[in-house]
Amino acid sequence: MDTVAKRDKSNRPALSFYVPEPPARPGQPVDFSHIEVPEAGTVRCPDISEPERALRDLPYELIRVLDEKGRAAGPWDPRLDPDTLRAGLTAMLKTRLFDDRMFRAHRQGKTSFYMKSLGEEAIGAAQALALDTGDMNFPTYRMLSWLMARGYPLIDLCNQIYSNERDPLRGRQLPILYSAREYGFYSLSGNVGSRFGHAVGWAMASAFKSDDKIAIGHVGDGTTAEGDFHEALTFAAVYKAPVILCVENNQWAISSFSGIAGARETTFAAKAIAYGIPGLRVDGNDFLAVYAATQWAADRARTNHGPTLIEFFTYRAAGHSTSDDPTRYRPEDEASKWPLGDPLERLKAHLIALDEWSDERHEALIAELTADIKAAVKQAEAIGTLGQSKPNPREMFEDVFAHPDWRIREQRREAGV
Repeated sequence: MDTVAKRDKSNRPALSFYVPEPPARPGQPVDFSHIEVPEAGTVRCPDISEPERALRDLPYELIRVLDEKGRAAGPWDPRLDPDTLRAGLTAMLKTRLFDDRMFRAHRQGKTSFYMKSLGEEAIGAAQALALDTGDMNFPTYRMLSWLMARGYPLIDLCNQIYSNERDPLRGRQLPILYSAREYGFYSLSGNVGSRFGHAVGWAMASAFKSDDKIAIGHVGDGTTAEGDFHEALTFAAVYKAPVILCVENNQWAISSFSGIAGARETTFAAKAIAYGIPGLRVDGNDFLAVYAATQWAADRARTNHGPTLIEFFTYRAAGHSTSDDPTRYRPEDEASKWPLGDPLERLKAHLIALDEWSDERHEALIAELTADIKAAVKQAEAIGTLGQSKPNPREMFEDVFAHPDWRIREQRREAGV
């Protein structure tokens, strides 16, 4: 102790407390100079059977397929047929048009809450088409394009968002927290991280039953700082669960930028290394890259090679929700300067480059989808919007117990239902 006490501390600097800050705040010029965008097609595509220790370069790469002219390049090109590409484009466009309509509905007081997927539509659409019927998605609230790609009825979406008496979830969820088992879409939760562990558990159960179904789970970049994320990775790694775990790094968790969750120190894909899980870092605005990486991870899971962690590098172009004003914490024009572009426009350009699409066909599709959305909205509004029409109160007593006990019966009698 005497030796410690006699140390000369006169030349030591004072400790400083570090808080990461985004490259730009409102009123400052947008700065994406820290983002390295490699040429499309330059990242290697390993065999699905390669051990994790041979894949540790991939979390620091960025898998891209579509180049600036809309051409597909490199070993990750999934070589999709034009019909699949058009299905993806349709789902993405339908999502964007529906988002715009529901955002206006919120401003008109017809619903209590809404969240857009703007800039992230490629992820849900590509994965819905890449995975099999029966696989289960444990999504975030920006995965509407999955439901669009799988044909979920627009009227059911509208009724749930309006919280009316035809709400398919009978008033038990907030608007946009969808649940659609038949479409491979597990119940959403505002506590996003909770579903990561559920995805792993579901996948473990599938393996335990010797089934052939796999699970896919999603969180945002902010959730990687929570315990749910690490617990899910531990179980997935230890039990070699047939699951794909996805981090949608859209740069912002509400008003906190991704650096608060550790994006400055390393990539989110690199967090897989500590668990012995392969990690991929993928251009989330590239429909083909999302499809290919998802397919690679799915093939790995189905052949008992275990889980994969995928970081989808993307950008939340709109506010976090209708309750958020992003101009208060980031430059107003930041979204327009995102270096990886618009996922919808990039897939459109690819189809045009293949001579499988045109501006005229695109405008016709916009008109068709707009008419479909308008019809569904009109039908739902005839049933009722927020506060005008509600699910029957007796629904709150249903599906609680297989056989209602005396407390449920008494509460129902007191409520008069």
